[in-house]
Amino acid sequence: MTRRELREHIFRLLFLAEFYEGQELHEQTELYLDKLKTAQEKDLVYLREKTDRIEERLKDIDALLDGVSKGWSTGRMGKADLSILRLAVYEMKYDDDIPTGVAINEAVELAKLYGGEDSASFINGVLGKLA
Repeated sequence: MTRRELREHIFRLLFLAEFYEGQELHEQTELYLDKLKTAQEKDLVYLREKTDRIEERLKDIDALLDGVSKGWSTGRMGKADLSILRLAVYEMKYDDDIPTGVAINEAVELAKLYGGEDSASFINGVLGKLA
């Protein structure tokens, strides 16, 4: 899988976490990963590990987002936008392999696919403040 494909799957897994928790989340995650028939084992391992690392830092990531998104706390954001932002903030702040500009650009592209009409500009603005 390409990095873009991996990133999109991680976004989808983070989005799942907005609706499920505990054992049910684990089951939904495994069902999702089982449907990725073309994925190699190394890709599946990467998806699980990166998603877990992001979820471990959610409090820190959300605090950063709350600090820069005036009038839009993480509790008020749309679930797709929030999942995209969480992934991008993790890549910007905690993943040394991904340049900040790439994280922002990829987040904007995900927003164009999965967000609302204003999502791309909202996400670009929030991440620009963090950068």
